[in-house]
Amino acid sequence: MAVTDEAIEKIKGMIVSGKLRPGDRLPKESELAAELGLSRNSLREAVRALALIRILDVRQGDGTYVTSLDSQLLLEAMSFVVDFHRDDTVLELLAVRRILEPAATALACTGIGDPELDALEAELAELGHDPSVEELVRADLEFHRRIVQASGNSVLSSLLEGLSGPTARARIWRGLTQEDAVRRTLTEHRAILDAMRSRDAEAARSWATVHIASVEQWLRRTL
Repeated sequence: MAVTDEAIEKIKGMIVSGKLRPGDRLPKESELAAELGLSRNSLREAVRALALIRILDVRQGDGTYVTSLDSQLLLEAMSFVVDFHRDDTVLELLAVRRILEPAATALACTGIGDPELDALEAELAELGHDPSVEELVRADLEFHRRIVQASGNSVLSSLLEGLSGPTARARIWRGLTQEDAVRRTLTEHRAILDAMRSRDAEAARSWATVHIASVEQWLRRTL
């Protein structure tokens, strides 16, 4: 494993230094192993590991390439790991979301346009006053995804995309068991939209915090 780690570090060094850039094809295996002073076996293991976390793209019959290194692509690996969370870590995931998402919502106040706000309002109106819990959670995920995307920060957007899925089950559970949860969620969504429509970043941040904290507090009492 130590030899594989060394191989990973050497390939990483080539990418960080700019010797290999996004989209570049790696030299042939024998040439690269000789250049880095590695066995072909350890190089092969390093390439497999870096392909798993989307640093490299192995194309059968064509070669191995550095990926685009786009933040969304790289953070897919984090999303994959988060999917293995245990129920007792959901509170920790919600706490991280409570820290990050209000900041993204505040940023979105200046980045989101009126047409996007109109679309969010229309979708909220389409839900009506008594949607099913499943419909509400689907709409909730989409509502927050679109606001976070409007923050203009692709890393923040990708991080929150990875965190939102694993907490969806807690939101469904709350909707099924907590009295008035559906009405409160809709009210909080409207308050967030009103603040964004007014371009009041601090009010939007506050309402987003209240919105996420209400799920977190309910889950803390329930567990």
